Amino acid sequence: QVQLVESGGGLVQPGGSLKLSCAASEFTLNNYAIGWFRQAPGKEREAVLCIRPGGGSIYYTNSVEGRFTISRDNAKSTVYLQMNSLKPEDTAVYRCAARGNTCSRYGVHYDYWGQGTQVTVSS
Repeated sequence: QVQLVESGGGLVQPGGSLKLSCAASEFTLNNYAIGWFRQAPGKEREAVLCIRPGGGSIYYTNSVEGRFTISRDNAKSTVYLQMNSLKPEDTAVYRCAARGNTCSRYGVHYDYWGQGTQVTVSS
């Protein structure tokens, strides 16, 4: 079964940084739009950012603009989510997902998902 794999989560203090990675073991991500979603305890899943195959990105969550960036390394078939100036409200399970070649804020539009990586921002 095709699956994406996230890595890079962990515990970080407020104001700190983390870099999440998303890769696939069975295929290249280079031709897919990759979205990052997060879900905090007791809250609905929300789209955070998406990057198109050509590299253009879309922010879906206003609160992360200026702090989070998304990028991709086609040579490594990996997509990254750089998170800076982290806040406690960023605490969530972060999952990456792949779909066609256009971004969408709706998780149901994505075909492949990772299991998620926990990000905890706490002092």
